[in-house]
Amino acid sequence: MRGMNTSNENFQTSAPLNIALVTETYLPEVNGVAVTVARMVEGLLKRGNRIHMIRPRQSKNDVCAEKLNYRETLVTGMAIPGYAALRIGLPAKGMLLRAWTKQRPDIVHIATEGPFGWSALAAARKLAIPVSTDFHTNFHCYAKHYGIGLFTKPMAAYLRNFHNKANCTIVPTDSLQKQLERDGYQNVIVVSRGVDGEMFHPSKRSESLRASWGVEEETPVVMLVSRLAPEKNLQVVIQAFEQMRQLNPLARLVMVGDGPARAELQTHNPHVIFAGMQTGEALAQHYASGDIFLYPSLTETYGNVTVEAMASGLATVAYDYAAARQHMRHDLNGLLVPYDDTRAFIAQSKAIISDMARVQRLRHAARHTMQSQTWDCVMGDLESVLHDTMRAQGVKHDQPNFSAATN
Repeated sequence: MRGMNTSNENFQTSAPLNIALVTETYLPEVNGVAVTVARMVEGLLKRGNRIHMIRPRQSKNDVCAEKLNYRETLVTGMAIPGYAALRIGLPAKGMLLRAWTKQRPDIVHIATEGPFGWSALAAARKLAIPVSTDFHTNFHCYAKHYGIGLFTKPMAAYLRNFHNKANCTIVPTDSLQKQLERDGYQNVIVVSRGVDGEMFHPSKRSESLRASWGVEEETPVVMLVSRLAPEKNLQVVIQAFEQMRQLNPLARLVMVGDGPARAELQTHNPHVIFAGMQTGEALAQHYASGDIFLYPSLTETYGNVTVEAMASGLATVAYDYAAARQHMRHDLNGLLVPYDDTRAFIAQSKAIISDMARVQRLRHAARHTMQSQTWDCVMGDLESVLHDTMRAQGVKHDQPNFSAATN
């Protein structure tokens, strides 16, 4: 599969694809995977494809929404240990076999690797339906943050086995592709991710929002947008900001997001502004109303917030991997720090707070970089990969057999 052509320009579409999309997280859940899957759905539908989404019921009141332009099936779910707000689906191989025998998709795309994702993979393989998967989350890296470090190796083996049973695994960066291939993954294909440059835009800067933070126009605002959880390495931001504040006592730190670490962070850092969970236009305004973005996470497969911050015109400091490595060039449109080098992260943060002219230069360059990273181009590449995956398994694609109705 390495020879696949993912160029949108060279691809000619015949008939729309009928895609069974299996995911264990989706909007209105707020996390990077849910947001990315939603963008995928929107983009594929816009290009004329048909989607049957199968996902866990997020709550007892969750029902298939009316007026969807795709078909939807909800299955039984349960809360993820340590992530009570998120749910995974229970195995449902029999149900999927019946559904896909009755109405066969052209391809099954599995976005998450939980028990439900595994049963979807097994059902698709039994029916000889091509399967593509996404690698979104380093679950085995998360394990040590939730008291289950002994399971790190078994989880890594599980993920490798899961993805290698699919026809291909889709990742967002070249560096992640190389990492997974070193770890024994097969048929790993890079399809980058886009950013909504109209939503995340410097023009969303809000002086009234900045005033509510108690800052003036020239006051530097340091931003973090993240789930406030142990695996996000948030203490590095706290440490860096303390050093930054010594150089500029007027600087303010705004943390956007929620999660299990918020209460403790808020108790020990009363000078930090905790803005809570923000979405949509409010989130865009929070990004654009800052000046510097610090992102210390070491567990991302991509990191949507990095490109959202860049598109919003923020001077970003991030570790040299994932989205930062893919899109940032050191001191041209952001500041890259060697992976897991806390001292270097703090040093770069201190250096930038002392040079606001440099901040302005990086902000402008970051925005310029993201203007070409549109979701339309990305979805064309993804569509091409899905078609090539089908062809590689010898599947002929002629006419659609899905209806757009919900069930």
